[in-house]
Amino acid sequence: MKVFSNTETFNYSWEEVSTANWRKYCPWNDKSTHVVAVDTISRDVDPATGILRTERLITCRQNAPEILKRMLGGHEETQVLETSYVDPANKTVTMVSANLTYSNLINVQETVIYKPLNAHQTQFTQDAKITALCGGWQRIKNSIEDTLVKRFRENAVKGKEGFEAVLEMSRRVFAEEREREKMMMILDQAPNIRLAHAL
Repeated sequence: MKVFSNTETFNYSWEEVSTANWRKYCPWNDKSTHVVAVDTISRDVDPATGILRTERLITCRQNAPEILKRMLGGHEETQVLETSYVDPANKTVTMVSANLTYSNLINVQETVIYKPLNAHQTQFTQDAKITALCGGWQRIKNSIEDTLVKRFRENAVKGKEGFEAVLEMSRRVFAEEREREKMMMILDQAPNIRLAHAL
């Protein structure tokens, strides 16, 4: 088993990060073009804790390690099951993912946590445990695990850049929406103000 760990800081509040997280794979993120579909399977809120639990199926198209493509006939589309927990009381987002594709050969368990560092910064921590399941072939197992750790490292850089773009666009869109709502309130009140002056 090999482990990949990563920690990043986003200069955005936890509220901004936890909201934008749902838009992570969207046209605003030009670094996640490998994600071809995100399907929500289930979503519910625990009435006792207020925790929002969501299951999503994420379909990606990317080059698998050559050794796996040879073993499995060249499939490039992979699917991951992601279960997330948004805890508004403790201000944490926890996302646990596991691969469905190639699961008979590789087990990839990834945990991502977002939590506030302060009012304006959010910490991102990522841990991935990668285990190749080709029994007895240690050299092949090591090669597969090393390749996947390298891929996680490369994707971590792209992932941060892409999510930064989503956060920036989200902040701009929400600011524009707040301004629009403020103008609508002013315009709605204008007839009443004119009427009061007339009286």
